[in-house]
Amino acid sequence: MRNTGPLKVTKVHPLFGAEVSGIDITRPLSAREFGPIRAAFEEHSVLLFRDQPMDDEKQVQFSELFGPLETTGSSNPAAGTKFQRQSNLDIMTGEPIPPDDMRMIYQKANYFWHSDSSFKHVPSLCSILTARVCPPEGGNTEFLSMRAAWNALPPALQATIHPLIAEHSLQYSRDRVQKGILSAKAIAELPPVKQRLFRDNPVNGRRALYIGAHAGFIVGWPRATGEALLYELSQRADQPEFRLSHAWREGDVIVWDNRAVLHRATYYDTVKYKRFMQRTTIGGDLPTVPQ
Repeated sequence: MRNTGPLKVTKVHPLFGAEVSGIDITRPLSAREFGPIRAAFEEHSVLLFRDQPMDDEKQVQFSELFGPLETTGSSNPAAGTKFQRQSNLDIMTGEPIPPDDMRMIYQKANYFWHSDSSFKHVPSLCSILTARVCPPEGGNTEFLSMRAAWNALPPALQATIHPLIAEHSLQYSRDRVQKGILSAKAIAELPPVKQRLFRDNPVNGRRALYIGAHAGFIVGWPRATGEALLYELSQRADQPEFRLSHAWREGDVIVWDNRAVLHRATYYDTVKYKRFMQRTTIGGDLPTVPQ
């Protein structure tokens, strides 16, 4: 076990995000040890832990401190496990997957701003991504503070969207890459769900705009009008001052709050470099609206 000093939380962006040091999260943590981490998560939305060499077992152990893990659906190569594999490496051979392979085309949807599992009846609490193999350049993960985005909306627009409901589906985000990319089985597993356009943090009451690539249209509005509103909200949210970009190195672990941030992947050379990241997703406890 590594020696660690007192837990230290250091902000990495004026609005959100913090680096947590002084604790080894690869070992079992007591409730007393985990408490300050959970408090930092509620406050900062994105937590970075450096130099935490994870394997699958250790990642699950840490992730379950936040809550029960989601099981991955049939659309991901890691289907039926607790992991979403984010990688250009073939599971069997360890070699890079060709760029024109459907597995790589499918992952292009990760370049869109999104909140993990907003397409589920009960949307997720948070995601945890561990860096196992990193390219020397590219492949950042970027985060967008949706608390800041909500606060920047004019009050009249906040009032307009307060009662509105959006329909979310994995199919909406995947169709933006290539229509028909999802199998009939994957579509049947995840029928469209309804989500309101904001989420409130139950601990501190802070409100965040809740949109992203899985949101298709506004329920009860003409399709084009609803799509236009979602586009406007996404443009208002995507401001440089609301954005945090993380360049990964092996051993990094990031926890992010799917209630409060959107995230996206950025480009790297998938032919030249290898990249292997493992994501666990922690389920939420309540739907945002009755279904």
